[in-house]
Amino acid sequence: MLKKKVSLVERDLGRDPLSEDELRTLFRGRDPRAFLNPRNELYRKMGMKGHPPSPEETIRLMAKEPNLIRRPILVRGARAVAGYDEEAYADLLR
Repeated sequence: MLKKKVSLVERDLGRDPLSEDELRTLFRGRDPRAFLNPRNELYRKMGMKGHPPSPEETIRLMAKEPNLIRRPILVRGARAVAGYDEEAYADLLR
């Protein structure tokens, strides 16, 4: 279990969704499709697993439907981790 004191800034994406520009900044240098939430209904309905949208279309869809974004997203500097992954969290905090 990860035990480290950190200061977090929380953002409710349902009330305050990320804009397309914020998403482009967040995912700069990374494929935003890696941050898609496969449990989301729209993800399944659109068959994104077998036919993922382009990176730019992914950004547009995430801005319109924040639940498409895998959460939580932890960001430290230029690095980001999406989804629950204790090992990745520990690496992010090193």
